[in-house]
Amino acid sequence: MSRMKLALCSPRRLLLLTLVLASSAWADSGVDSWLQARAREQAAYLNAATERPASMGAPLGLWRERSGEDPGIPHFVPPTSLAPLIHAVEAGVVNITTENVQDRTGVSSGRSTGSGFVLTPDGLVVTNNHVVAQAQEIVVRLADGREFDAQVVGRDASTDVALLRLSEVGPADLPAVYLGDSDKLEVGDWVVAIGNPFGLDHSVAHGMISAKERVLGVGVFDDFIQTDALINPGNSGGPLFNMRGEVVGVNTAIMSQGQGIGFAVPINMVKDLLPNLRENGRLERGWLGVNIDDALPGEAGRTGERALVVKSVYRKSPAAVAGVRAGDRVLAVNGKPIGSYLQLLRKVALLAPGTETKLTLMRGSETRDVSVKLSARPAPETLQAMSSPGNMEELGLVLRDLSPDVATQMGYEPYTGVLVTGVVPRSAAADAGLTAGDLVTEVNRRRVKDVASVRATLEKGGSGANVLLRVQRGDVQQYVALSP
Repeated sequence: MSRMKLALCSPRRLLLLTLVLASSAWADSGVDSWLQARAREQAAYLNAATERPASMGAPLGLWRERSGEDPGIPHFVPPTSLAPLIHAVEAGVVNITTENVQDRTGVSSGRSTGSGFVLTPDGLVVTNNHVVAQAQEIVVRLADGREFDAQVVGRDASTDVALLRLSEVGPADLPAVYLGDSDKLEVGDWVVAIGNPFGLDHSVAHGMISAKERVLGVGVFDDFIQTDALINPGNSGGPLFNMRGEVVGVNTAIMSQGQGIGFAVPINMVKDLLPNLRENGRLERGWLGVNIDDALPGEAGRTGERALVVKSVYRKSPAAVAGVRAGDRVLAVNGKPIGSYLQLLRKVALLAPGTETKLTLMRGSETRDVSVKLSARPAPETLQAMSSPGNMEELGLVLRDLSPDVATQMGYEPYTGVLVTGVVPRSAAADAGLTAGDLVTEVNRRRVKDVASVRATLEKGGSGANVLLRVQRGDVQQYVALSP
């Protein structure tokens, strides 16, 4: 019986028993005290492991293990099958085939394929700009096999988004998808990409969000979702779905140097752009008319938080009309928080001129909402002129001192007037026929020698008053009256 009990002992109990027996047998051998000390240490170790709660994990705290009653990670539900989601959304994904423009010999440059998704039941489809940019003919095929000719409603290369309309759709509604909120995406969220890679209709790939707001160096609208869902040639323009079956991105690019690195245009950016494309056929960029400082001031709050402070407001700009002032802090556009100048620029530039936009500002300790009606963004050279120190906004003139270097180039005596370097379109100066290269020698019959003297003379005349300029153009001098 004792042998049977011994056989049923655990290995650790057996080791302890062996040490105890050995200590008795060797009591007279001179090693008794050492062996008994080792036996006591082993007994203490085994007793601690036996009495330790399972939730505390391994002995001596080397690692942790969950008990059977532990609920695990809060709010995490492991995915099982994605089949129900795919069945629900795949009908709204389309295959796009294009016959591209002909070359000089009259020969077509070939066919290409891409993907897209049905936006509205009456036949609007979203895809990538590069899928249709060179297309002479566009054919869209639905998952059920129906085919439609399509025309480009609008497209924009800077965001790589295009809007198509299907022809002769008929009375039956098309299977339109739902759009989600890409701002709510988090790194680690599961996503599904459906498209036509290499012409393989309705191929499905799943993965997760790898990063947000990824900048690839493409342009000012760099703001991509990065995903490890497989995106290959032919997937371009196809939808990226979240686990609610909503489109959260438009698949647009892959990184050829690596695998499992794909990019999508956030659907919230596409939402801002679509009305513009539908109404104007291209991106007519909205403009606020403010200069922003987005440095990192100490009072900005959390570490790394940027404060978008209005440095200046262009005269007669949409922001000026709405009452925006220098020193105001921009918090949000249309209720969406703004964290950097680039975010503000993207948000506003995607909106069409004439759009009523709500700005949330902080002035001092007070938060207020103002409504701004955007205008068309001026050309870069016009904006540069408007930002120039010699900008006379009330006249529509950009002036420069006639320094010795400039005077020598123009053939004038230094400081005998001020040089016109720019004229703002549709301004009083433009209406009067002034052009770059003219030399202004008098303002309201007072001689002027530099930009500062022009400003001083205009301030004496008061705002809104007519201005009389004496202008030299070549060898001819004449008076020109402006009505600001």
